[in-house]
Amino acid sequence: MSETAQLRPNERIDDLCMGGRQIIQRTDEFCFSMDAVLLAHFPRLTGRERVLDLGTGTGVIPLLIADHAGAITAVELNPVQAELAARNVRMNNLIDKISVRAGDYREPSALFACASYDVVFSNPPYRPVQSGAVSMGARAAARHEITATLADTMRAAAYALKHGGRLAMVHLPERLGEIVFALHAEGLAVKRLRMVQPRADRAPNLMLIEAVKGASPAGLRHEPALIVRDAAGNYTEEIHSIYGQEM
Repeated sequence: MSETAQLRPNERIDDLCMGGRQIIQRTDEFCFSMDAVLLAHFPRLTGRERVLDLGTGTGVIPLLIADHAGAITAVELNPVQAELAARNVRMNNLIDKISVRAGDYREPSALFACASYDVVFSNPPYRPVQSGAVSMGARAAARHEITATLADTMRAAAYALKHGGRLAMVHLPERLGEIVFALHAEGLAVKRLRMVQPRADRAPNLMLIEAVKGASPAGLRHEPALIVRDAAGNYTEEIHSIYGQEM
């Protein structure tokens, strides 16, 4: 019997709109959103890279990039999410491409080898614990820096990356200054920056960053904004393309 036929309580299965690939998620845990999909499509991959995904959740980014990477290690602290990620890898017949490891990337040496990855993905918690009302549970950990701070994430990425390797991250524009400082502290420099706007006439609410280990801080490329919806409220052509949908 396939994994698809063995959904457990509070689980659902979603179509990733790419070659029949699917993902199991729990309705009582944090489910992936557009930011993970946009991040998966941001770095340019050749098909040869060794990739690390920090805080993979149910494994959506590895599933989306599997056809464009050489090998992927997916790390997740939450044991429930880590088990789902492993099931999703098996369900999509990707066990030869994706390895899921449950553990805390604040102790990187216990999970992956130093300087052994070409690309690291990170969709970290966006908000410091002191900002706003923080509810308890998995959703709070996914949104707030309860289990890993910006510094923790940068440290793990720098540990994992080869010299010249790339960190791809999605985060909030309001934290850009903190992020640049935290990257610099770990020997990483921002080389590509793209803001994401909900509409053309709205301020950006997300940003996509690519930083390079050991690079000079000079030479940042600020790319045109990614607009999510047009004036009528429909997804733009680029968003449809990212999601693999025909206009």
